[in-house]
Amino acid sequence: MARHDARNWHDFTEMIGLLCLVSSILIQHGASGQRVKVEPEVLSYPGQTVTLRCAFPDSTGTQLTMVTWIYEPKDGERINIAVFHPNFDPNYPDSPLKGRVSFSHNPPDMMSPSIQITNVEITDEGKYICEYATYPGGNEQGITYLVMLAKPSNSASVTTVTAGTKPVVVARCMSANGRPPAQITWVTTANGNATSKSQPSVNNTVTVSSEYLMVPTPKDNGIDITCVVAHRTQVKPERFPMNLAVQYAPLVSIEGDDNNWYIGRTNVALTCQATGNPVPTSVQWKTTSGVTPDTVQITGNVLKVLKVDDNINTTFVCEANNSIGVGRNQATPLLRDTPLPQKGPTTGTIIGAIIGVIIFLALIGTAIALYRKFRDRKLGKGPPKYKPPPPNKTNGSIGMLNTSHPAVAEDRLLQNQYYSTQSAEPVTDLDAYHEDDDCGETVKEHYYAAAPSGWDEPGNNEVPAPYVHTGTEPQDHHHVSNQNRGDSFMSSATHYMFTFMLLLLAVQLLHNSTSLLVVEQQLVKVINMNLLVVAYQLYKLCKLVFRNQVWAK
Repeated sequence: MARHDARNWHDFTEMIGLLCLVSSILIQHGASGQRVKVEPEVLSYPGQTVTLRCAFPDSTGTQLTMVTWIYEPKDGERINIAVFHPNFDPNYPDSPLKGRVSFSHNPPDMMSPSIQITNVEITDEGKYICEYATYPGGNEQGITYLVMLAKPSNSASVTTVTAGTKPVVVARCMSANGRPPAQITWVTTANGNATSKSQPSVNNTVTVSSEYLMVPTPKDNGIDITCVVAHRTQVKPERFPMNLAVQYAPLVSIEGDDNNWYIGRTNVALTCQATGNPVPTSVQWKTTSGVTPDTVQITGNVLKVLKVDDNINTTFVCEANNSIGVGRNQATPLLRDTPLPQKGPTTGTIIGAIIGVIIFLALIGTAIALYRKFRDRKLGKGPPKYKPPPPNKTNGSIGMLNTSHPAVAEDRLLQNQYYSTQSAEPVTDLDAYHEDDDCGETVKEHYYAAAPSGWDEPGNNEVPAPYVHTGTEPQDHHHVSNQNRGDSFMSSATHYMFTFMLLLLAVQLLHNSTSLLVVEQQLVKVINMNLLVVAYQLYKLCKLVFRNQVWAK
């Protein structure tokens, strides 16, 4: 058992050692790869001078033997373009860049052997490698990508097409002589598809073209379409807004035909409307029989029937022409002896009017109530919270009553008079209170004293007992507008009657017992009746408000 454990431990230690070795190699390789400092990417336009930087900032413990710049085209082999050894002069081997490439410093610096390329060309694009020969680490390198830019020339145009049934090119967009290739997109509501293709151009540039295809219809004429070109040399995408151009034969419509061609009708006008692309050059009226009735006048695109009679029992044809073709439409009068019934207001319109009037009156009533409440609150006035109790009866008054009148009179008074110390509820019959139209007079109440006044005639010696109800109710100057159901804007009975009559009219209409015109006439009568009720209630309300305002003054 112990021998087996020792063997496992030995295998484990060997594995750990192998992992450490691999890790150290990887670390050294990574460190060496990071020790050469270069720019990952450099951009340049043709004809410019570009600098490719390279540096070995930390050479501690490392001997820099030689530095070499290598050019690797996108599709090609590596080529040495510049070599420097501290013991020799710089060397520039034969390459496509010879004569245009050189070290930035003269003499070159091993710690910073950057190079310059003058009059760069599109073909100079590719990978540039700065490689150091070091001791004892070996070769170390850094890679820079030179990206050549060429600003493209962008353009867009629409193609005039004729409405048809097959897909055709309706717009084109192009980005010529650019590098790298541009990206073209379309923005439109038209129902079509776009295609794009790229092809090589001069000086190793690329031209991208795109076409928009669709099946053109007359409704597509004038639709907005925009070509959007995006390129690396542009700050923002370039946009080309356009409008589709679809040509089509005239589309003809006839206005004024209401199908009410009754005998004796006069001055009926038919108007021929024609649209097309290009614009129709001519619009004319004709008949299928070839003969124009005497009662028909034609002026431009308007055909006027002076009087409807049997002679116009024909078909009128309107034709419009343009360079694409001919468009036509026709109208055939259907003669009748009597005119069609005139359409009255629709039920929905009537009901809407009723609801609108009710809402309007409700708003008026609410505004008046709020105004009165605000006014009373501001002036510190308002309706009494309770009815004042009657005065206390005194023994003196009772005694005077007993001594002044015989018992017979008192018995008769007890039999005939009604005594009240407090009413069951306050009197709020505003209409009774304001029965007269005279706003200047007010009816005063009479309470008889417990003792004779001395001014009464002998025939009126019988005086009512204290606080006898005399048929005139006490009134409070602070009125409370308590309207009962009968005095509302529209009472419940009126609502029920109105609803019931509407239901009867609906049943008549559903069972086809009468025509729609008759039903609408009856409904108008019902509405007029209820509007009279509403108007009367509004009059009473205004009258009440006017009297209150007079009292307030």
